[in-house]
Order: sequence, then C-alpha cells, then structure tokens
Amino acid sequence: MARADVRKTVEAVWRIESARIVAGLTRLVGDVGRAEDCAQDALLAALEQWPETGVPDNPGAWLNTVARRKAIDRVRHRTLAEEKHELLAAELTLTGTVEAPDERVGEPIDDEVLRLVFICCHPLLSTQARVALTLRIVGGLTTEEVARAFLVPTATLAQRIVRAKRTLREANVPFELPPERELPERLASVLEVIYLTFNEGYAATSGRDWIRPEICHDALRLGRVLAGLAPDEPEVHGLVALMELQASRFAARVGPDGEAVLLMDQNRARWDQLHIQRGLAALKYAQERGGAFGPYALQAAIAACHARARTAEETDWEAIAALYDALVRLVPSPVVELNRAVAVGRVFGADAGLRLVEALEGEKVLEGYHLLPAVRGDLLERLGRDGEARAAFALAASMTESEREREVLLRRAGGG
Repeated sequence: MARADVRKTVEAVWRIESARIVAGLTRLVGDVGRAEDCAQDALLAALEQWPETGVPDNPGAWLNTVARRKAIDRVRHRTLAEEKHELLAAELTLTGTVEAPDERVGEPIDDEVLRLVFICCHPLLSTQARVALTLRIVGGLTTEEVARAFLVPTATLAQRIVRAKRTLREANVPFELPPERELPERLASVLEVIYLTFNEGYAATSGRDWIRPEICHDALRLGRVLAGLAPDEPEVHGLVALMELQASRFAARVGPDGEAVLLMDQNRARWDQLHIQRGLAALKYAQERGGAFGPYALQAAIAACHARARTAEETDWEAIAALYDALVRLVPSPVVELNRAVAVGRVFGADAGLRLVEALEGEKVLEGYHLLPAVRGDLLERLGRDGEARAAFALAASMTESEREREVLLRRAGGG
C-alpha cells in the first residue's frame, strides 16, 4: 500500500477510535491531557511504522495497545505511586495484550466516552473551553476544524485548549460521571459538543469527503445514551431528533462518484425512513416533556418539515420560516439569521431573502464564512442576476476548505 494510502487509513482509524482510546487512557492515568499525549504518541508510531510493516489486521486494537504502553512508560518516568504503577503494569502482564476499544453502548454509567465528555465539560472551564476541548479530544477534530466551527483563529483556539487541559490537570478532576445535582450545569455544553461533532460529520468543513458518517454515528450514539441518562430533558430528545432526521439523508447526500448533492436536489426516495420515524418520535417525546421548544428541538422541527415533504416542491416553507423566527428570538446569531434568510426567500420571494443577506454582510463573525456568498449567489440566481450569482459562487468556492463543496460551488459559478 502506498504511503499516502496508509496515511489516509491511519487518519480514518484515528477518527473512529481516538475518543475511545483517550477515554480508556484517562481512566488509567487520571488526566485528560496526558491521556491525549499518549494517544498522539501511538498515532505518530502508526504513521512511522505502518508504511513499512503494513496496516495491522485490527488497527484500532494496535493503536490502543501502543497508547497504553506509552501511558505506562509515562507513569514510570513520572515516578507515580508504586501501587498505581504495579496496577497499570499488571494489566498488560496478565492479558498479554489490550483489547480493542469497547464497542458497547451499554448503560450510561459504563460508557467511557460519555464520561470523557462530561470531564471535558467540567464547570471549572468556560463554556467555550469546554466545547473546544471536547470537540478536539472526543470528536477527533483537528484544531483547525474546531476553530472553523467557532469561527475563530486557529491560534486562539489552540491556546484555549491548552489552558483547559492545564486547568483540569491542576484540579485533579476524577474520571466519573457528575452527581445528578451537577448534570444540568454541564448538560448545555455536552449537548453543544454532540451537536457540533455531528455537524462536522454531516458537512465536513475540510478534506475530500462531503460527509463522515462514522463521526455522525458516534455523535448519535452519545445522544441516545445521554437521553437515557437524562430522560426528562426535552432538549436532549430534541437533539437526538435533529440528528436522526439529518442522518436519514446520508444515502441521498452523495452521488455515484462521491459528489455532493444539495438538499433540494436529493432523491427523497433514498432517505432512510427508519431514521425519520425515530426522529419524529424523539421530537414528539421532547414536546411531551412540556414547555417551549429549545434551540435543538426547533431545529429538529425544521428538519421534520423537510422529512415530511415527499418532494422538494411540497416543503412547508411557511412553517420553516416561522420556526426560524422563533429560533432567532431564542438564540440570535448571524448564522441563524442567514438560515432564516433562505426560508424567507422561499416564502416571500428571493428579493426579500436577499435584503436579509445583504444586511448581514458587515457582520464580523461571518467574515470568511463561505455560506454567506453561497446563499447570496443562490438568491441572485433565482432573480435572474446570473453574472452576480456566478461571482458570488466563485467567492464562496475560494473560501471553503471542503473539496466536495468547492466542486459544487465552482460548477454553479460556471453556470452549470
């Protein structure tokens, strides 16, 4: 296998296994930062060795074994308590090897990845630091990808993650789920982490792949486990509903050659009805918990409007625009306003949508955000202003890091 192909394999395995590996190491060494360092050492070893020796039959188990051995070496070098040292060494001595990361969903208390999420979302950290650290360690996203999710410079995000690790280390935060009384305090950050992780898989911000289903499935699994841990929290079920409904589109979002297929062009016969049924059921359950919808349930309700429409033409855009109105009032942000502009353009005409988009062009948080010119291009195209539309699509293409999305935008910039 060529070195470039091996590197792609290593990266793919890392995306799938890293959260479980780091979670297991955190339980052993008692520190998130050190656990990630050991996992990164294993990743570097794979990048060095696999091109020469070939990819192991069970690459996840290989990474896990090497990472744990690195952890034991670090324990020795740091001269920790003898009892802990012997306990760690005994694990390898008795088993001979380390099993692959646990694939079970199991009970919430047994889910090590979920425990890791709650550690990273500790109240000692600021909300932004919680989410950034968890996306980096649990979501397996690069620092650059996390920075794009926050729309902040990479250097700023990297410093935030380093400070968060140091804070957790100095506080000696235990590897355990928080007591019930602390769950509400951490829940908002945990939900945001799961949401952003799913989004990165659903529409990758960089690279050749348009979607990364394995990331989405991990996020959805965590959401389902969390729903079992907090069954009376409407927003947990709202987020699960949103992810189920979005996941239903996977097969239709990618063409025969891996090309991106936009929502309005998708063959809805390929949407997964089981995911849709689960999503609608979770949304109904959230509604039955009482109270007004939160941001995730509102987004799930928007996704449900699309899921119920048998064709793109049957989409209830008036209901979607009303839901975006409610979402803007609840969580006002330029990104939500931009999405609302799309719905307004469908209900009241492209002119109305374009006015909203142009009002957002001075927003600092949208500087470099490729979807702003992309939405503008779509509205201009519908108005017959083809030259301006092509220029907007070309600008959007120059701003995205996603190769598949760039292909779509360049095709539209060329009038195709």
